[in-house]
Amino acid sequence: MTPEEMAATHVAAFTQSRPWTASEFADLLANRFTYPIGNADCFALVQIIADEAELLTIATHPDHQRRGLARRCMSEWQTEAAQRGAIRAYLDVAADNAPAIALYQRCGYAPCGRRPGYYRRASGKNVDAILMERRLP
Repeated sequence: MTPEEMAATHVAAFTQSRPWTASEFADLLANRFTYPIGNADCFALVQIIADEAELLTIATHPDHQRRGLARRCMSEWQTEAAQRGAIRAYLDVAADNAPAIALYQRCGYAPCGRRPGYYRRASGKNVDAILMERRLP
């Protein structure tokens, strides 16, 4: 999967906040601690440092949503992270993104913090980020 494919999926999926560019994805992929899982229909980008994994982003193209792809992608990146030595996983999610929060809860994540006003919406409104974590298998 190329940075351009990732950016195309991201722009289609992220309609309420600024999507990432191909250049941003290329920079992240150049980092030896970062790896992608999935394909252009649904992908996750993860960073592992020491024994901690962080989901940087996950995106499912709208044409492929509601098919279980994100749940499968979550499982795959967590398995890969554990194989690479991570024992805890972290992510953040916009407090107004109920579908994503539900997905993460189904995947075993629990809230562990909050970043007030972290996400800026196209409307100019700021939305809190909910920090979530779980232990990896």
